[in-house]
Amino acid sequence: MPTPPPYDGGRLSRRRLLQLSGSTVAVAGLGSAGAATAGRTDAAATAATDTRDTVRCPDATYRPKMVHYDDSIHGTCGDSEATRLFQRSVRRSFERNFPTVGALIDAGFIPYFDFFADNGASHWINPRWIGNGGIMDASRPESVIVDHEYWRPVGAMFIATRNGDRIDPPPSVYDDDGRECRPWHTHVGFPGRYAWWKYRLVYDDYIRFPCDTPWMMHVWRYGDPARAYDHAPPADGGPPAEPAGFDTDADPREETLGPEHLPDAVRQLAERLW
Repeated sequence: MPTPPPYDGGRLSRRRLLQLSGSTVAVAGLGSAGAATAGRTDAAATAATDTRDTVRCPDATYRPKMVHYDDSIHGTCGDSEATRLFQRSVRRSFERNFPTVGALIDAGFIPYFDFFADNGASHWINPRWIGNGGIMDASRPESVIVDHEYWRPVGAMFIATRNGDRIDPPPSVYDDDGRECRPWHTHVGFPGRYAWWKYRLVYDDYIRFPCDTPWMMHVWRYGDPARAYDHAPPADGGPPAEPAGFDTDADPREETLGPEHLPDAVRQLAERLW
């Protein structure tokens, strides 16, 4: 494994973490507003030590990297009726439950560090729905991807975890003549692993740095069903900008969604917990 990234006072530099994320939308989790911060520096130092453990984590990388569960995302999981129904359930849930960024905030979603990376899209995490047993439930996705240009939730990201640990094997979307559709991926790159460690640190008081993240799966609200599980959002991302759905002086038709537009409480929570 390459030399571990620079730390500032025992913490991974915020700027460096965003640099590592690059153009990827790195997956992460958030903790609660009331979480204690004492000992956080020591825990981060422990994480720094664990990143050097090449024996324990032989597949881990310094740069962002994803690994598929199998090749079904390219083979079995094509434009099937099951996939079309799954995508439709996500679309209907978003129309009903998460039409705007404000609706996400009301439902308890919080943006994570890729929101600050100015990548054009970011993951928002709902800590109440991670590990609650409702995997692949379109009405309660563990994470939602937000398009910053259009201020719109554009896709769900399901996380197959129980009690902080990933579920193996992850659930199958459907079975096609014995070929199972499992379009899941895990992050073995440092940014994604760091983000999942931070989530577990806050929620589970679990400080051991992970070798990978739980299995995760995108389902896009728009676009070709054959590309519903892709890692990148579809090019045809729906209609023009949505209203914000919360009080702001910004005009979504004129401005790109950024940290300065969020309600103070949401922004402070996001900044504090990464």
